[in-house]
Amino acid sequence: MLVARDIQPVDYLAVGHITCDITPQGNTFGGTALYSALTARALGLCVGVVTSCQTNFKLPEIDGIKFVVVPSESTTTFENIYTPEGRIQVLHSVADTLSLPAIPERWRNTPIVHLAPVAREADPTLSRYFPESIVCLTPQGFMRSWDAKGRVTSSEWPEAAFVLENSTAAVLSIEDINGDESRIEEMLRSIRILVVTEGAEGARVYWNGDVRHFAAPSKIEVDSTGAGDIFAACFFTKYNATRDPWEAARFAVQLASCSVTRRGMDSIPTAEEIDLAGIEILKAEQGT
Repeated sequence: MLVARDIQPVDYLAVGHITCDITPQGNTFGGTALYSALTARALGLCVGVVTSCQTNFKLPEIDGIKFVVVPSESTTTFENIYTPEGRIQVLHSVADTLSLPAIPERWRNTPIVHLAPVAREADPTLSRYFPESIVCLTPQGFMRSWDAKGRVTSSEWPEAAFVLENSTAAVLSIEDINGDESRIEEMLRSIRILVVTEGAEGARVYWNGDVRHFAAPSKIEVDSTGAGDIFAACFFTKYNATRDPWEAARFAVQLASCSVTRRGMDSIPTAEEIDLAGIEILKAEQGT
């Protein structure tokens, strides 16, 4: 954990739990905050992550990413169980909530602030405390609940209007809302830029009353873990640079589609893929 004198400004701040993911191959790191941080780093940004976990949960040491950790009695731990009827997600434990006191003063004017909850861990009021930043949101963790046995299901999001009204852009998956288009219409009343990812079909972007679909290039899928988080970090980073959601979506679709060809943290975009995504944007703009 960084102490106050170690804190330096960053370009991209992710707020959310780094998780322990139980897999048949063993335990691994997970969480939107981690995948988005790794992606932002690959895009050349200096990254900060505010998270919470047990003190004996050793976070990875990664050049270009600084972690601030709120000590907790638990580490957020997920397990995905695959059955013939589909995936069952189980939440075994949850670390502490992340609220404003956890955010270092020097990180409160970071250009890109990404609220990245996976288990309702981000205090909804955080969205209003970064007036000099673009506040970006992946709300899947706000839209989850779990029973006494930890089985995760989709749920309502009572604070949606408040959080969205205080955010610049949000990215969610159509799966996060079980395909319920009415929830999209509801969210659009509160935010100007909303992106809905649709897996191999690509993504649609809603902006100022307009909507456009961006098809994903065809790839052989090996593992889709983290693809949505990679898309989000690419979208937010490109949008911050251009203020153009259409260009940001083209860029993010290209890199997220590449990510599914590899497993786990190996899915983070490579330098070559990032360069090629930029070329594809130029081709699209020139109509070639």
